[in-house]
Amino acid sequence: MTDPLDFTDKVVLVTGSSRGLGAEMIKAFGARGAQCVVNYISDEAGQNKTDAGAVAGQLKDPIVIDCDVTKPDQVEAMMKTIGEKFGGLDILINNSGIIRDRTIKKLTLDEFESVVRVNLAGTFNVTQKAATILRQNGRIVNLSSVSGQMGLFGQANYSSSKAAIIALTKVSAREFARQNITVNAIAPGFIDVGMSKGMPDEVTQNFIKQIPLGRLGDAENIVDAALFLCSPMASYITGQVLNVNGGFYMG
Repeated sequence: MTDPLDFTDKVVLVTGSSRGLGAEMIKAFGARGAQCVVNYISDEAGQNKTDAGAVAGQLKDPIVIDCDVTKPDQVEAMMKTIGEKFGGLDILINNSGIIRDRTIKKLTLDEFESVVRVNLAGTFNVTQKAATILRQNGRIVNLSSVSGQMGLFGQANYSSSKAAIIALTKVSAREFARQNITVNAIAPGFIDVGMSKGMPDEVTQNFIKQIPLGRLGDAENIVDAALFLCSPMASYITGQVLNVNGGFYMG
């Protein structure tokens, strides 16, 4: 019996995969035979490059690409490199994102636009440019958030970007369907990695009280969702939002 989670010879790109959920996802695909592309954006301290190298060190013959997803020319160059190296792309996971919480009264226009630019415009840029190399029967998974469904306090910028990603997912699902490429979104709740991990303990405990399952999620919960949506088991699922939040939001 064929293993539906065997991704041997599939080419996978996870944006923002130098750390956090992105790193865990690309490593999971690599462990299941995929040819992996690790993406990071350079920073002055060089930490992102170091982190990306550490992730790549756990993969077999990966490509590591420095690319700012908000820059269409850089994204186009990234897709060209992937096409030249692997001949195409089978799975795209739009994971890159930032967060800058502040109440609407204090939020500057730059703080609003910068988050929307990375989270939403970045997802659009990568999806658009990936269209040139995505193969038939491919998969696109976008990372949304429970914040985009509920509108959490202090997250006018983040919630707006993540809500818009859901709309972009639905439009993309319709347009890419002609190539039998499915497009879905994962909406994590509070996960004990990445952005949620930086919350003050008092805030974390307050949210846990509101989660029916009584705990934060872990990276594996999101990784498993991504693996499922990219597998043959999800071949007839497109334009959907998979909520992984322990029951915090039941929309």
